[in-house]
Amino acid sequence: MIGLQSTSSGQGPWPGECRGAVSLTFDDGMRSQLETAIPLLDQHGLQATFYLNPPRDGDEAVWREVLAPWRAAAGRGHEIGNHSLTHPCSQNFAFAFITSLESMTLEDIERDVLEAERRLRIGIPEQAVRSFGYPCYQSYVGAGASRQSYVPVIARHFVAARGKGETANHPARCDLHDLWSWPVERKSGAELVGLAERAAAEGRWAVFTFHGIDEGHLPVAAVDLAELCAFLDRHRERLWTAPLAVAAQHVIEWRKENA
Repeated sequence: MIGLQSTSSGQGPWPGECRGAVSLTFDDGMRSQLETAIPLLDQHGLQATFYLNPPRDGDEAVWREVLAPWRAAAGRGHEIGNHSLTHPCSQNFAFAFITSLESMTLEDIERDVLEAERRLRIGIPEQAVRSFGYPCYQSYVGAGASRQSYVPVIARHFVAARGKGETANHPARCDLHDLWSWPVERKSGAELVGLAERAAAEGRWAVFTFHGIDEGHLPVAAVDLAELCAFLDRHRERLWTAPLAVAAQHVIEWRKENA
């Protein structure tokens, strides 16, 4: 089993002298991410992952127009990830759905995700590698005796995928296609910094999930995001901050080298 400390090759799991890693992920392509989060990240020289549902309507010209600001963000090093086309979640939620996970099959979810991927590639053709973010953190289709995980479907098409969990990810043992993340809505800057510090102390990979910045029903305050970004900027020699797909590719190579 690969450990967290340096191996016989002398190289630990993270670049340089970093003791842990952080990936900042943002869901649903909200306006405040373009207007607030990305400028904050750019100011501090940090790159993040933005999980989008591409437009369901219109033609290729419409898709390109809607995705244009995200293409610009990708040009500055941010990852534009796949969040499915229709954002299917459990029918147990109160909000309305085009379709629910309980009513879908593995074939249905694969068609949905791959159509989203096709549209993202048209709108952002330069990005060759992409990760997936499970809508509502849920990775199953069907119900009861017919319920099935769709993690294997995602693993066929993406370098990694983000779910939800209880702690930061162990680089040697985590499932790259069901990575644990912390939903961080309404957390203070001090709480966000504390979670990042915990990753450094444990040598793990912390994944944060944001939605709106001072916007929506799952917000984080801009001042708190700014505090986290400033901390990660100041401590980049201890904590490596990278988009989820970039960090996953690094872990894959490190595992190969230290198998």
